[in-house]
Amino acid sequence: MLGSDLVEALFGRDVTVLGRTDLDVTDRESVRDAVEGHDVVINAAAYTRVDDAEEHEAEALLVNGTAAGLLGEATAAAGAKLVQISTDYVFDGTATMPYAEDTPLDPLNAYGRTKAEGERLARAANPDGTYIVRTAWLYGKHGGNFARTMLRLARAHDTVSVVDDQLGQPTWTSDLAAQIVALVDSDAPAGVYHGTNSGQASWYEFAQAVFGVAGLDPDRVKPTDSSQFVRPAPRPSYSVLGHDAWARAGLPPMRSWRDALAEAASTGVLDHDDDAASSR
Repeated sequence: MLGSDLVEALFGRDVTVLGRTDLDVTDRESVRDAVEGHDVVINAAAYTRVDDAEEHEAEALLVNGTAAGLLGEATAAAGAKLVQISTDYVFDGTATMPYAEDTPLDPLNAYGRTKAEGERLARAANPDGTYIVRTAWLYGKHGGNFARTMLRLARAHDTVSVVDDQLGQPTWTSDLAAQIVALVDSDAPAGVYHGTNSGQASWYEFAQAVFGVAGLDPDRVKPTDSSQFVRPAPRPSYSVLGHDAWARAGLPPMRSWRDALAEAASTGVLDHDDDAASSR
């Protein structure tokens, strides 16, 4: 989802696109060879099956942790920048104010632990050239996501129940891709940046907004709580990220999630049928 929008955001530039069949990101020699000759590497590869990671943490760690370290090593050797995509799940979700970029990491689940390790390894290997971009609650044109799942459910049910006790920032992948390109084009210092649309919402509020921009009655969305949807991996109840690093780097933060959603809907991002149910 994000990788496809990055390709579109980089249209017209000299870009190498490598999918999972093209590059094993856990193989040091392959990674080194792939990075050679490039000045920026954006790592959008990840093990994102959050619940599966609870039982397959070692496998998730290879992709989310080890691979990030190898990319850090390779970009450092090549004198290149590395953009490592990370997640709100590196925090425990107990905050009551937006998480600052320098908040100590305290992940709740296996997925969060592997992504936190990826941050650590990438920055250790290429401290002067690594940009950690943490994001959350992604939706977009390419691939399954929460917004499309809501519209699919709307076609099959009169009402849908959505949790209202988890807060975060719905983020359009097209906006995130453009922000990442702006970051690597700038003279911003290496470090941590929070790549989420501004504002905050519960999943319930997000679902209501999705119904609204699709011309459906938002009152068909009914609030419930997380106890009704028990899953193997615990989710943080508060995933609102602060954006101060953008200002320090002289770059504007991403716009409000409601403005982004309105534009996404107007460009047909939510129009395609998709049976996948995923919020990451």
